[in-house]
Amino acid sequence: MSFLRPLRSVLYMPASNKRALEKSFKSIKADAFIYDLEDAVSPDKKDLARQQAYDACVEMNSLASENVKRPQTVIRINGRSTSWYKQDLEAARSSKANAILLPKAESVEDIEELNEAMDGKKELWCMLETPKGILNAEKIAASSKNLRCLVMGTVDLANELRCEPNVPGRWNMMSSLQKVILAARAHDCMALDGVYINLDDDDGFLNECEQGVALGFDGKTLIHPKTVPMANRSFSPSTAAIEHAKQVIAAYNEAKRTGAGVALLNGKLVEELHTRNAKRILTLSDCLDDGNDM
Repeated sequence: MSFLRPLRSVLYMPASNKRALEKSFKSIKADAFIYDLEDAVSPDKKDLARQQAYDACVEMNSLASENVKRPQTVIRINGRSTSWYKQDLEAARSSKANAILLPKAESVEDIEELNEAMDGKKELWCMLETPKGILNAEKIAASSKNLRCLVMGTVDLANELRCEPNVPGRWNMMSSLQKVILAARAHDCMALDGVYINLDDDDGFLNECEQGVALGFDGKTLIHPKTVPMANRSFSPSTAAIEHAKQVIAAYNEAKRTGAGVALLNGKLVEELHTRNAKRILTLSDCLDDGNDM
């Protein structure tokens, strides 16, 4: 993987709500914030939201220092088919957002147009939340070197599939989830799981986080600040995982040093491919230890 940064908790914030935006600067320890111009904003507040998202990115950027890594900032623009799209593009291009999130991405052309509008100078994220988007996930992931993150839009996808979004185990969406993970890993992108909409069900939320980790997602998109600490814990390497990663690397290096034909750890074969994942775990752990445990 060519880059790594924590994206365990990625919180949607309605950009029309200035009070909510201010909390992102002060008290919410998410790894990234999506300042939303789309679903969370009514038509009469689109212009206000656009300006406040722009201002929020400026404010967040000013908080960065040598000792504190600020959260990532992302602006979710309105879709290509809307009347707000072009104005959103103009504001996003000149903003200090780390990335621009395109909703309902369905084709290579969607990403190419967005990249051109950003002059090829912005990191791009896209939401896969329609049947066509899921079916084209691999082509979309390969469409631009600036596309760095695939975001599951499970609520909208469930609506279009005519199924329930948070069925325990999500067996009804498993093929879609796995297809996005495959596309992300094939093309060096991050992958974020969709939101959990029942805010009164902490156990269900934690179960879905556990499943997301098992599937290979890097983190989860969120709709309420109270879920941030739970997502951070779920998607952080455990003490046991960190220790095991160190042992894997040590066993492999020792086998190379001694010229042994194979490396073994607790009776299990250790190959170079295992060290790659071990190094990823340790790098993520180091990022969190260095003050990015937002």
